[in-house]
Amino acid sequence: MGAMDHNYVALEIFFISLLAVASLGMAGFAALVVARLFKGQK
Repeated sequence: MGAMDHNYVALEIFFISLLAVASLGMAGFAALVVARLFKGQK
């Protein structure tokens, strides 16, 4: 039981960090696109 509980917590932390990295990457990509659009207008 204890080992399973620890494994579940590690998996949860892994998924949360993966989600954070993905959202950061998407935000960075969106910022890059917006910056490129603004540069294109000028």
